Amino acid sequence: MAYSNTIRMLPEECRSLAFGSIVAGYTAIGAALENPARIILVQNFTDAVLMFSFDGLTDHFPLSDGGHIIIDIAANKTLGGGFFMAGGDTLYVKRVDIPTTNSVYFSAFYGTDG
Repeated sequence: MAYSNTIRMLPEECRSLAFGSIVAGYTAIGAALENPARIILVQNFTDAVLMFSFDGLTDHFPLSDGGHIIIDIAANKTLGGGFFMAGGDTLYVKRVDIPTTNSVYFSAFYGTDG
């Protein structure tokens, strides 16, 4: 069955922050989103527990060393429906423990008319 109004998933460039730049206060993980994100993936490849924030002020969720989280915000919605992580938003990270190796990664996926 063919759909007349399909949505194509596209990735934004992966953002990362090396362990030495993860400090006691929140730091942005790369540049702000260029598009409204429908799915986000956060991966903590460091050797420490890290805390993440969507506003750079409030603790929203921790990730253990080697942990990851996938948030399916609006993958199954229409192109204009649902809610999204807005274009221009940034994800922030701070240390809970002190990382000594590797990086944290933030990947975002958005939808466009296919």
